[in-house]
Amino acid sequence: MTESQTSKTSTKPTILIVDDEMDMRIFMSTLFETSGYHPVAVRDGRQGLAKAAALNPQLIILDVMMPGEGGALMYKALKKDPQLSHIPVIMCSAVAKISFNHYLKMLNARLETPVPDPEGYMEKPPEPDGLLALARRVLADAGGIR
Repeated sequence: MTESQTSKTSTKPTILIVDDEMDMRIFMSTLFETSGYHPVAVRDGRQGLAKAAALNPQLIILDVMMPGEGGALMYKALKKDPQLSHIPVIMCSAVAKISFNHYLKMLNARLETPVPDPEGYMEKPPEPDGLLALARRVLADAGGIR
């Protein structure tokens, strides 16, 4: 990679995509890359936490239901980590938003410090324009990035 390619990539907002389904990782990576972002995709919550710590992305798109370290556990860990809690998260899942909200409410009932709601939620399959619009809004709200 040349210096101009490196600096070009580094000026693009980084979006971390965490989803166990390869077709969703490819779809979202392509959507965000062709829209001017720098997507990085991983397949589970454990990889997602490691990449989030290494990259400090401007946004995380996170699936709820994944094997192993699932998205709900990763989300909880992100929001409890002082180094990562500032990163906005869009949950993107086949799980209905009302079901996720109920899970979060039950989780928070047992915690001393509640886990906040995600900055965005989209049910799968995401409509490309809707996902891009939501990502742009969340990025703008988080710090003026579009």
